[in-house]
Amino acid sequence: MTAINAPRDKYNAVWIIFFILGLGTLLPWNFFMTATMYFTSRLKDPPTDLSFNRTTNETSSAGGDTRTVLESKFNNVMTLCAMVPLLIFTCLNSFIHQRIPQKLRISGSLVVILVVFLLTAVLVKVDVAPLPFFTLTMIKIICINSFGAILQGSLFGLAGILPASYTTPIMSGQGLAGTFAAFSMICALASGSALQDSAFGYFITACVVILLAILSYLTLPRMLVCFGPSSGTYFIPVSCFLLFNLMDWAGRSLTAVCMWPGKDSIWLPVLVGLRVVFIPLFMLCNVQPRNYLPVLFSHDAWYIIFMIFFSFSNGYLASLCMCFGPKKVPQHESETAGAIMAFFLSLGLALGAAVSFAFRAMV
Repeated sequence: MTAINAPRDKYNAVWIIFFILGLGTLLPWNFFMTATMYFTSRLKDPPTDLSFNRTTNETSSAGGDTRTVLESKFNNVMTLCAMVPLLIFTCLNSFIHQRIPQKLRISGSLVVILVVFLLTAVLVKVDVAPLPFFTLTMIKIICINSFGAILQGSLFGLAGILPASYTTPIMSGQGLAGTFAAFSMICALASGSALQDSAFGYFITACVVILLAILSYLTLPRMLVCFGPSSGTYFIPVSCFLLFNLMDWAGRSLTAVCMWPGKDSIWLPVLVGLRVVFIPLFMLCNVQPRNYLPVLFSHDAWYIIFMIFFSFSNGYLASLCMCFGPKKVPQHESETAGAIMAFFLSLGLALGAAVSFAFRAMV
């Protein structure tokens, strides 16, 4: 491909897409490394008789290693299954990039990695013997690192035909991958759920991020072609509607594994009430045209950040309220409470739409 001139990236949408894609290149492997505790817990051999229990307790009290062979070798084999394919396919990508279309290499790699994580999430709920589980996990690690190497090489190749500044978001996204994976696992464990339930939510979160990377890449070619006087054509559909619905869905889905704060906690109404802060934050963003209020957050990245927190908290807190509401009344009134809550949810949406005219006039 020939070099592409710098796109007129008015809203930094291309920069953000490259950041998300950079996050998607290393995030899958970081998710697997961070979830080592879950994987090794699935490799334990169940005790078969009392003599086994007695031997195990004696060994434990003596300070010996009570891990099974699969447990003890997991980290070493995992590293080998990751680094060898990574090296091989990074080299292969240097030769195949002229024979396989770039779109197929990037989108195909992301889809394969997404399928692997969906399979990983499903296996959390399936009882598999230690040896087959170990084998399947290593095959998945090989797949992730093989296609991850192709994805990374192809992505840097794509950035290479753009101005040098577009390599920075890829590096930045990769740098965040480890932190994001570790934070997600901590949140999953902090939910107080069983380890397997926490791991399920953890892998589903990875699927959401990879799906976001796929959608981002699919919008990238149009942006590189269409940037110009119409840069604003995609900002509202992507940064407002698509981003809101994705993060709202992620928030609603998180309640399947994490329900904090509890139904009797004072923090739930407090957090719901604090969401009112988003009204002035959005009003002080760079909304044009405007009449009275100044622009405090001139960069459009602020709007995107606010939208992420706004939509995620909307989905998460609304789901908590709808779950806990019927449990706050006697059981025979639960159905009535659920119906009333659904009514007030619709009423809130209608009132919000009505008062939006006043807030827009204030801007």
